[in-house]
Amino acid sequence: MDLDLPVFIKPLEVEFDGVGQYRHAETVQDLAAMLLGGKWPKGKGKKLHAALWRSMEAIEWYVDADTARQAFVEAAHEAGMHVLPDDTDEMKQAS
Repeated sequence: MDLDLPVFIKPLEVEFDGVGQYRHAETVQDLAAMLLGGKWPKGKGKKLHAALWRSMEAIEWYVDADTARQAFVEAAHEAGMHVLPDDTDEMKQAS
């Protein structure tokens, strides 16, 4: 498998560097970079490990990219981060 071949996902924005500061992701590789980048909130790792595992599986073509994306969204929620567009309805209701 060519690891340089991008595995595309439905694009998302994750509130990663603080409130209102979002990072963009279009590939599973982008998700893995955020998970492995050393800035993930401390003590928020149970779903983080699952998301990382699913990302690696998607890069290797063992699971589809949507599975990796969903695992990432769950890990981000566990860590208290918003994910757009996934959380758009929830954020509108809170306003």
